[in-house]
Amino acid sequence: MKHHTRAFIAVTGTVFFLSSAGAAYADGSSHSAAGAAPAASSPPATSSATVSAKSGPLGTILVNSKGDTLYLFQNDKTSTSTCNGSCTQQWPPLTVSGKPTAGSNVKSSMLSTSTRSDGSKQVTYNGHPLYTFSGDKKPGQMNGQGLTAFGAKWYVVGTDGKQITKTATSSSPPSGY
Repeated sequence: MKHHTRAFIAVTGTVFFLSSAGAAYADGSSHSAAGAAPAASSPPATSSATVSAKSGPLGTILVNSKGDTLYLFQNDKTSTSTCNGSCTQQWPPLTVSGKPTAGSNVKSSMLSTSTRSDGSKQVTYNGHPLYTFSGDKKPGQMNGQGLTAFGAKWYVVGTDGKQITKTATSSSPPSGY
């Protein structure tokens, strides 16, 4: 009977260690066995970032220079981002080292930057920090539309600087992308 008890304790201890070492939480964060969140930093800033407009199934939305959809985070109540740490792995902020540029159909008066907690400059539009979504694999996709992650919803941004809350029938890019 002692052998079975030792085996049970060994298996239980291993399962506990593995589950605590790689636990993923519902809010999207993960912690190591030591309890520290993994280090995450903003993606490298480009010297200039161009924000343009593209028409699609949700209307005319903001995109970056690669045609990637730009999102806002409802937790951001000011122009200062609240998406830090592991959040930036799923929702990379649009950062710039110079000044952002307004592309076609984008109001340059609404385009600005704010300083992130790591000191980088994040592009803002109408006071909203802008992000891309790691789940968008091709230009024009909007897989992050309406998702709840890291405590609030994420929405694409219209050229009027407001969130668009309707949902698309498909995440495929419309023709012309």
